[in-house]
Amino acid sequence: MTSDGNGRTAYDGRVEAFRQDEFPVLRDQVYLDHAGTTLYAKSLVDRFAADMTSNLFGNPHSASSSSQTSTSRIEDIRLGVLQFFNADPSEFDLVFVANATAGIKLVVEAFRGIPLGFDYLYHHACHTSLVGVREEATDSLCLDDNAVRAWLGGTDPLLKSGHQDTPALFAYPAQSNMDGSRFPLDWSDKLRKGRSSLGQPLFTLLDAAAFAATSPLDLSDSETAPDFTVLSFYKIFGFPDLGGLIVRRQAAPIFQSRKYFGGGTVDMVVCLKEQWHAPKTHALHESLEDGTLPVHSIVALDSALDVHRQLFNTMQDVSSHTSFLSQRLYEGLVALRHGNGRPVCVVYSQPSLSSRRPDSSSGNGPVVAFNLQNHLGSWISLVEFEKLAVLKQYHVRTGGVCNPGGIASSLELEPWEMKRNFSAGFRCGTENDIIGGKPTGIIRLSLGAMSTVSDVDKFVAFVAEFYRTESVQKPVPTPIIDTSTHDDLPGLYVESITVYPIKSCHGFRIPAGTAWEVRAEGLAWDREWCLVHRGTGQALSQKRHPRMALLRPAIDFTNGRLRVSYHGPSKQGLSEIYVPLSANPNLFQANAMSKPVASRVCGEDISVLTYTSNEVNGFFSTVLGVPCALARFPPDGSGKSMRHAKAHMQKHQNVIRKTQHHVTCQYPGVATPPDSDSESERRRILLSNESPILAINSSSVEALNRQITEQGGKAASSEVFRANIVIGSSTSSPHSFAYSEDHWSGLRIGQQGFKMLGSCRRCHMVCIDQETAEKNEEPFITLTKTRRFDGKVFFGTHMCHVPSSKIGTKEAQFPTITVGDSVLIDSA
Repeated sequence: MTSDGNGRTAYDGRVEAFRQDEFPVLRDQVYLDHAGTTLYAKSLVDRFAADMTSNLFGNPHSASSSSQTSTSRIEDIRLGVLQFFNADPSEFDLVFVANATAGIKLVVEAFRGIPLGFDYLYHHACHTSLVGVREEATDSLCLDDNAVRAWLGGTDPLLKSGHQDTPALFAYPAQSNMDGSRFPLDWSDKLRKGRSSLGQPLFTLLDAAAFAATSPLDLSDSETAPDFTVLSFYKIFGFPDLGGLIVRRQAAPIFQSRKYFGGGTVDMVVCLKEQWHAPKTHALHESLEDGTLPVHSIVALDSALDVHRQLFNTMQDVSSHTSFLSQRLYEGLVALRHGNGRPVCVVYSQPSLSSRRPDSSSGNGPVVAFNLQNHLGSWISLVEFEKLAVLKQYHVRTGGVCNPGGIASSLELEPWEMKRNFSAGFRCGTENDIIGGKPTGIIRLSLGAMSTVSDVDKFVAFVAEFYRTESVQKPVPTPIIDTSTHDDLPGLYVESITVYPIKSCHGFRIPAGTAWEVRAEGLAWDREWCLVHRGTGQALSQKRHPRMALLRPAIDFTNGRLRVSYHGPSKQGLSEIYVPLSANPNLFQANAMSKPVASRVCGEDISVLTYTSNEVNGFFSTVLGVPCALARFPPDGSGKSMRHAKAHMQKHQNVIRKTQHHVTCQYPGVATPPDSDSESERRRILLSNESPILAINSSSVEALNRQITEQGGKAASSEVFRANIVIGSSTSSPHSFAYSEDHWSGLRIGQQGFKMLGSCRRCHMVCIDQETAEKNEEPFITLTKTRRFDGKVFFGTHMCHVPSSKIGTKEAQFPTITVGDSVLIDSA
C-alpha cells in the first residue's frame, strides 16, 4: 500500500506490479469504461478452467452425483455471495439472474400480478431499465432530489382519495451510472416507515449495479435494507456474465402474486382436465430461478470471489483507491484551460473525495462525466472525440449511457427538446449529436479496481494535447482564391481516377487514356456492390474489417465481369472470384427483384439484391472470416432501393458573397466554417457515404504529409482517402495551393462541369493502409490537430456532375472524364 500526501490510501504500485501478468489485454490500452464492465484477471480464468476440468458438473435437477455436486456448489456460492454483502441468509435470499435488468424484470413480474396493480415512483437518475418499469404500473411518477426530500419530510407524492390498498414501489440507484452521484442507502428504511403509517404498503428497489462495482455494499441490517437489490457480478469481477437479485425475506410474500412458473420452480403441475400447480416453498430462490441455472457461470463466481480478494483485498480498499483516482481525474480535467481562460471540459460529476450529499456520508462514485468545448465555447462532437479516442486506444463510453433522466438534467434538455431531436432523426449512435446548440450526450470515464494513476494521467494529457488551445489568436481569414478568371489559376489536371466497385474494398484505378463515364449518381460502377453480414444485413466496412482493403476488384469489360482478387495471407488457396457485370435476376435470391433484401448502410435502411452463389459468398466469407454475402445496389432504384447525398456546402464555398463568414478552426491560424444546411437539392447516390463523387487535392496531401513527417510520423498515401478524383498541379510550387479546394464552388474537368457540395468529414478509416490493411495513427492524428472545424475533421471535397446545357452534343449525351484532363476552377 502507498499513501498520497493527504493520507488517502492507494494501492497503485501493487496494481502496477501485477497488471501486466493479470491483465495482459491492457498492454498499450487505457481502459476507462469499468461502469460498463470491469476486466477479468488471468488468474480468474485459469482457476475457473482448472475447476471445470477437475470436476463433473451436471444439471442440478437430478439425483446423480454430478447433479448433487452442482447443487452443493451453487448453494455454497449463494451463501458466499450473501456474506460478501454482509447479508444474513436468514434475512435475505439471493436469486441468480442474467444481469441487473433481469432482476428488475423478475420483481416487476410479481407486482404485475397484483389484482389492483401498483404505483411506481422512481428517481430521475435511474437507469433506463428502471424507468421502463413505469409501463407496467397503474400510476407512475419521476422524482428529483427535492421531491424525495419532500417525501421524507412528510409530503406524500402519491396521496390520493379512496382506498390505500394498492402497494407502491420506489426505485432508485445507489449510484448513478451516468455521473457517479450517490444516493442515501437509508432512503429505503425512512420511506418504508413513513409510508406504513398511511396503511399503503411501500416496497423499495435498489439498483446497486454501479455502486457495488467499486464500493462495499453493506446489507447487515435487514430492518433498514432495501426490499429488493439488483446487481451485476461482471461489473465487480469482470467475469462471469451473471447478475443477482437479493430479496429481503420480509418482502418475499409479494412474489406470491407472480403468475409465471418455469421448470424447477414447482413441486407439482396438473395439465389434463384441471390446470393447477404447487410452487416450491422451501426457499424463495427455488420458486424464482426458472429453468436450469447457468451452472458453469455460478461456479465461475466462486473463482471470481477468491481471486478478487487475493488481488485487491477488501472492497473498502478498492473504494479508497478508485475514489483517489477519480479525484485526480476530476481535478486534472477541471484544471485544463484554453489560452483565453475558457475551460476545456464542462464536468457534470462532483469530485469523489470532496463531495458529500447533505443526506449521505459517501462522496461521488469513481465516474467523471463531461463534455468538451473549444476555445470559442463551441461543443466538440462526441462522434469526433470517439474517433480519436479509439485510434489512441482509449476505451470510454459516450452518448446517453442509458440514463435519460440524468442526461436531461445535466444537459438541461427539456422534454420538447428531446422530442424535437428525435423528430430530427437523432437516435442512439447517430453522428449528429449536437442539436439546437446543445450536446445530446456525454463522455463518461469510469474507474475500476485495476485502474492506475498512469491511466488517469495519460487521459488528461490526451485531452490537453488534442483539445486544448494554448495560444488563442484572432481568427485569421483564410485566403479566398480569385475565380474571376481562369488565367490566374495554376495548371491543375486530373492526376488519377479511381472507382470502388465494392463498398469499402480496394479501389480500381482507371487506366490512362480511358474515358470514364460520369453519371448522376457518381462515376460509373462506383460502389454499386457491397458485402452484407448474413445475420444482421449490415453492410461491412473497413472500420471493423480492415482486411477488406486486400480485396481488389477490377472491371473487365472485355469479358463482362467483375474480377475480385485477394492480396493477403493465403486463405485455403483462394485467390480470385468472378461476378458478371450484368444484373441477371437469376444471380440473386428468389423474388429478389420484387422483394429486395433489407440491409443497412451508414445507418440507413436500404434494399439490396443479394447473390445466391455459394462460391461467391464463400469466397468473401472465408477471406474476411465473417459470414457475409455479396449484394448489389444497382442504379435507377426506387424507395429503399434509392439513396440521396448527405453532403452539405460550407458557407465559405460561396466565393461570390461580399461578406465572408468564418468559423475558426480548433487551432489558431486556420479558419474555415462548419457544415451548412443550405443544400436542399436531393442528389442520387449508390453506396457511397455522402455524395456522388469525392475529390482530393494532391497539394493538400503533400502539405499534410509535410506536417506528419515533421513530427516524425509516416507520410500517408493518397489512397487512404479513397477519393474518386485526385487533382494535381503542374506548377513548381504546388504547396501554395494546398487546401484551396475549401473555396472552390465548381470545377470544369475537360468538357464536364461539377458542383462542389462541401468538405468530407473524416474518421479513423483513413489510417488503414490500403496495400497492407495495417492500421496506423496517421494521418488522422495530424488531421485532428490541423483540420478540425467546429469539432469535426475534414479533408477532401464532395461534388456532383452538372449536366451540360448543350443538348444534342456528345458531351451531354455521354459525359466522360479522363486522366490528364485539365481542371479549371469555375467562376461562381
